Amino acid sequence: MHMCGKCGKLFAFLIVLAGVLFLLQDLAVWSFWNLSWYTVVFILFGLAHFCMGYCPECCETKKKK
Repeated sequence: MHMCGKCGKLFAFLIVLAGVLFLLQDLAVWSFWNLSWYTVVFILFGLAHFCMGYCPECCETKKKK
């Protein structure tokens, strides 16, 4: 995945957030919608690729490689 710096940081934040939510679920602190980890991964990667298609900086980075 060729992302610009802004999208890369946002995607990393979302991955960390999902990880913390699953940690809280494993510790029985908070249960959120009983989602499987692989469902969340597919949603995050799909959202990232969708958004990369509309980000001008990501499109420019993709053209360079």
